Amino acid sequence: MPETLEQSAGRFDTVLIANRGEIAVRIQRACRELGLKTVAICSEADRQAPYGKTADSFLCIGPSTAAKSYLNQDAILLAARLAGAGAIHPGYGFLSENAAFADAVEKAGLVFIGPTASSIAIMGDKISAKRAMMAAGVPCVPGPDTALPDDPATIERIALEIGYPVIIKAAGGGGGRGMRVVPKADVLHEAIALTREEARKAFGSRSLYMEKFLEHPRHIEIQVICDDHGNAVWLGHRDCSMQRRHQKVVEEAPAPGIAPDIIQPVGLACVQACLQIGYRGVGTFEFLYEDGAFYFIEMNTRLQVEHPVTEMTSGVDIVQAQIRAAQGHVLDLIQGDVTCEGHSFECRINAEDPETFLPSAGVVTHLALPAGPGIRVDTHIHAGYKVSPYYDSLIAKLIVHAPTRAEAMARMREALAGTEVEGISTNIPFLRALFKDGAFAQGETDIHYLEQWLKLRRAT
Repeated sequence: MPETLEQSAGRFDTVLIANRGEIAVRIQRACRELGLKTVAICSEADRQAPYGKTADSFLCIGPSTAAKSYLNQDAILLAARLAGAGAIHPGYGFLSENAAFADAVEKAGLVFIGPTASSIAIMGDKISAKRAMMAAGVPCVPGPDTALPDDPATIERIALEIGYPVIIKAAGGGGGRGMRVVPKADVLHEAIALTREEARKAFGSRSLYMEKFLEHPRHIEIQVICDDHGNAVWLGHRDCSMQRRHQKVVEEAPAPGIAPDIIQPVGLACVQACLQIGYRGVGTFEFLYEDGAFYFIEMNTRLQVEHPVTEMTSGVDIVQAQIRAAQGHVLDLIQGDVTCEGHSFECRINAEDPETFLPSAGVVTHLALPAGPGIRVDTHIHAGYKVSPYYDSLIAKLIVHAPTRAEAMARMREALAGTEVEGISTNIPFLRALFKDGAFAQGETDIHYLEQWLKLRRAT
């Protein structure tokens, strides 16, 4: 007989962490606190990773390039079998939102610490995700919930019905790729052709969809946690509007200036959507927010880089909750238990030039990190650590928490002042300057603000 949910609770005691860097450290800590053993993996470039020394097992699975290591599904599954792991945690990036990998993990008799493959597939395709959200009553950006046809006349009609400007997006896109703004009709077909080809190369599909382009929105996120027993909660909201080239730089919780009576119905709609698709684990609903209205854009079916700001304000260990959900445990809180207090900021510290933002590889010769009440640093680096050119430039996350937004900003300024990384270039000088900006301090920014701020800064 197949095992029941009750029988499956606690059904693994060893977790393979299919990732690297700071998130590997974060997951390892959560596992240890839950009494679980960990298996760390690495590429040849990461053989000296410090988290390898604190794991119960440490296996090299391939060459430095991600395609032959961290994206090599067969190598990861083999490592799990060799190390006796009962579950795989994908972290974020790499294979974390790959439905085929989640399915392969389950077929191998292991537990995928995340949602089911079907949930990933539904929410990974932006068109099916929008359709599911509309069915659940989640507000969406104006535009059809179907893929764009090939017929030019039909495409023109859809654009006119939505109203210019519109934005063309790849159905399988993400990370800021596969999208193009169309301000007027005479450049529509050129934009369609360019985006189709970009989508084909990046995501293996030419499928596109079209939505209204909002000109001054903020980027607001809602964090959810769900179990396999029909329980789900949302843990407040985040503002991730500080972006450069669609990549987040600074995140905060809660989003400033949004009244509880405005956000609450949206949060409850997100929970309802999760229940309708049988979602399990943690996830994030991303919205554009403009003129008091929310518009769903996508759901990330994984742990987010910025999850610490929600942990700081809600008091919930999101990574532990994610693991417990995968074990089959009943969610240990209800919506009435969720209270978000104070304000939190997160700065992504990247190994990159603070002016050109080009990646900076090399050896960290000196490292000083801030400490004190309300300060948290998630990192995997140390003095002597070699930053590899093969992967994302994120080397640390600096998080602060304080009773008010103004106090949290002041705390972040001091924390940034006390952060020193030598031997490589980092974006710390850029972050220090940003936290002195008046409009940011007042919460008067949208998703385009940082790009405009950088242009003005370069011009002076």
